[in-house]
Amino acid sequence: MRKDELAGRLAKRTGLSKAAAADRLDGVVHDILTSLRKGQAAPLPGLGTFLPGQKPAFRFERPAGAGRKRERKRQRRAR
Repeated sequence: MRKDELAGRLAKRTGLSKAAAADRLDGVVHDILTSLRKGQAAPLPGLGTFLPGQKPAFRFERPAGAGRKRERKRQRRAR
């Protein structure tokens, strides 16, 4: 998805103009890049976190409860 498409969707959902939505989108990207340049992680609540480093990365958040089923199976096997 390109920036103008994302700004258009943001505008529809928030009632902002496309220009205002694009400005907000630019602000978010600027904040993420600023944090990464400082060597800090940049979280996007509900989605994941941008991680700094030689090769910047993105780590998705796991949904609540994800991994619990697998952990229970491991506990049962250990018994």
